[in-house]
Amino acid sequence: MNQFQIIQRILLLMTGFSLLWTSCSTLSEGPSAVDILGNPNYQAISYGGYRAISRDTVPSVDQIKDDMRILSAIDVKILRTYNTELAELPNLLQAITELKQEDSSFEMYVMVGAWINCKDAWTDHPDHTQEDEAYNEAEVQRAVQYAKQYPDIIKMIAIGNEAMVHWATSYFVPPSVILKWVNYLQELKSKGDLPSDLWITSSDDFAAWGGASDNYHTEDLNRLIAAVDFISMHTYPFHNSHYSPDYWYSRDPRLSKIEKIYSSMQRAGEFAIGQYNDVKQYILSLGIDKPIHIGETGWATTSNGFYGAEGSQAADEYKAKKYYDYMRKWSNENRVSCFYFEAFDEPWKDAENPMGSENHFGLFTVDGKAKYSLWSSVDKGIFSGLTRNGNTIEKTFNGNEDKLLVSILPPITPKKDINK
Repeated sequence: MNQFQIIQRILLLMTGFSLLWTSCSTLSEGPSAVDILGNPNYQAISYGGYRAISRDTVPSVDQIKDDMRILSAIDVKILRTYNTELAELPNLLQAITELKQEDSSFEMYVMVGAWINCKDAWTDHPDHTQEDEAYNEAEVQRAVQYAKQYPDIIKMIAIGNEAMVHWATSYFVPPSVILKWVNYLQELKSKGDLPSDLWITSSDDFAAWGGASDNYHTEDLNRLIAAVDFISMHTYPFHNSHYSPDYWYSRDPRLSKIEKIYSSMQRAGEFAIGQYNDVKQYILSLGIDKPIHIGETGWATTSNGFYGAEGSQAADEYKAKKYYDYMRKWSNENRVSCFYFEAFDEPWKDAENPMGSENHFGLFTVDGKAKYSLWSSVDKGIFSGLTRNGNTIEKTFNGNEDKLLVSILPPITPKKDINK
């Protein structure tokens, strides 16, 4: 081999290494979405760390690190966020980064949400036929920026939150808008501008994914289903205890309070899985088979409205534990990720009504008390040394189960059905 051939061989090898590096650099660092979604070792949850009645008070990096340690203790390793414009997301990403630097075994991954609005959203006259393009583009571009900056943490991007379902009357858009932005992200992946194993979805109600009435079954929705990497669907039997309550009613007056609750909560779990299967059936009817995960489901523990003593009587910690246990068991057994809603109570959601149900979906209270769903975790000592807002993690009701049981109400029994 002469000198020219040697140089030529070296150049070829260098080119090969360059191509290999380029190929590797289009992959995210660490496990990918396909490795962690549906993996029971990677529990998922919806996360917001706001402690005050307004999102103007942003949780600090140190406060979020406290939250991450608490969630890691219950094996949560995947978080879902909702928008990119507020300072909480960069604080969260910095907090996770610092925790990983402090402990190389620490794992926490994120599905970043980019909020999507229609034109004139949140006004008296929203235009659902068009999008707020400037706002939406800014949301998506920030998601892209963060995904590039934190490829070891961000494993998924969700375009929109309940942005297609028609009861989101303040801001919903047609599926074509979501499809536009999903295709945009998929194109960035194909060009190597985003990791090729970054998964793209939209997170929406089961109805918006085709699991309900035919008026959602459009060609644009079908194209969207084909375009996403997985389906992130929502199901809320808690809300249906008011809006579609037939499943909820306890019609046998001979049952004890606990028996009525047990029966109704079993039906609540079956109701949620039924909606999951409705989405699955619709997608399969299109000749498409791709992963479906639960982007949201949960159970509020307090309500002075539709779900409290004057309503369906669904909201309390005892029922919330029954639902949480059911959904975690089913999702683990079926290798479905369940982004349980949510980690901590957030009082900004219904700031003018402190007892409103939207403020009370957390597994933990704002001051860090573990609700009944996690009392056994407190007993195991897994929160030892952990705090939230300076408070150690203790049980609600001071751990007095008898006191908790006195506070709960059975599902209502409609008078017209008592003799059926």
